[in-house]
Amino acid sequence: MVEEMNTELDNVQVLQPGDIVKGKVTKVEDKQALVDVGYKTDGIVPISELSSLHVEKVSDVLSEGDEIELKVLRVNHDEDELILSKRVVEADRAWGELRDKMATGEIVEADVAEVVKGGLVVDLGVRGFIPASLVERHFVEDFSDYKGRTLRLKVIELDEDKNKLILSQKVVLEEEAEAQKQETLDRLEVGQVIEGTVQRLTDFGAFVDVGGVDGLVHISELAWHRVEKPSDVVNEGDTVQVKVLKVDRDNERISLSIKETEPGPWDRVGEEMNTGEVVTGTVKRLVSFGAFVEVYPGVEGLVHISQISHRHIGTPSEVLKEGEEVQVKILDMNPADQRISLSIKEVEELPKRESKPQHEEQSTDSGMNVTLGDMFGDELRKLK
Repeated sequence: MVEEMNTELDNVQVLQPGDIVKGKVTKVEDKQALVDVGYKTDGIVPISELSSLHVEKVSDVLSEGDEIELKVLRVNHDEDELILSKRVVEADRAWGELRDKMATGEIVEADVAEVVKGGLVVDLGVRGFIPASLVERHFVEDFSDYKGRTLRLKVIELDEDKNKLILSQKVVLEEEAEAQKQETLDRLEVGQVIEGTVQRLTDFGAFVDVGGVDGLVHISELAWHRVEKPSDVVNEGDTVQVKVLKVDRDNERISLSIKETEPGPWDRVGEEMNTGEVVTGTVKRLVSFGAFVEVYPGVEGLVHISQISHRHIGTPSEVLKEGEEVQVKILDMNPADQRISLSIKEVEELPKRESKPQHEEQSTDSGMNVTLGDMFGDELRKLK
């Protein structure tokens, strides 16, 4: 019997604080777990030594039968007490790995464990903190739905002595955005038609994301017709087709056009109007030699001063005013050269010649029919 007890004691591990041991969970209680590590009694893992993060219940982390690695914190041979830590083992390993990842700039993935004031908390073997300003590239007002999300992070500050680990997802996103921007700039060529998303509107145009870089569609390039404000044509978030007009890779500037992706008014007018046709137009400009009349959105034709009125006029403003609607006849069309000749007077009727009163006509006629014989007949007869 004594020999059996001695044999059992010989098999019991002699443990010291700081030793790393492996064991199997034998019991899970509310505030601690019991683990068989080959010592003469099961070791105790307090709930505070389970994780670097706060744990509500031991059963949230461990189950009976789990095999885990632990560090010996305290041994009391007289009272057969053995205190172990799962948290310290993981932290020791994590600090070394995190130092290497910080040096190489490697991306680490972690699930958001807690949303706290000022940012997010993750578990990487040690408690990692992501300040609110380093979560996204844009401002986030409410992080309540971030819990459980998997984030891609980089270590930007590490201090093992102070148990401090600061992480950033924003750095990862910005580096990826910059890489995508350069790829887009290298790929873009003048004349390409590509798809983009309207990001923001300004007084002078719209900025469109064409793959990680924003290009400007000047207000004059939004549509073929005159645009008062960009919001009359596009809205933020719209998906649009744009044509690349200019690429400045050094300054990362791109000029784009929406109207160039659509048939122009001069392309359409040739299909919808014909020479000799009478159409309604709006007087847009008056010049010394005539008037420009818009006969189709974005298409103006010239009414030469000689074609404005049947009567002689010194200036077009004697007859017309800007903004007035007029009927015009198409005299000639040349969409390729963007020219249309128009006439107003050919639409109007010729003025009727003024007729003289009948008594004047009779008087004149009778006067014209009087002969010399009628006037001087009596005198001639006397002479004979």
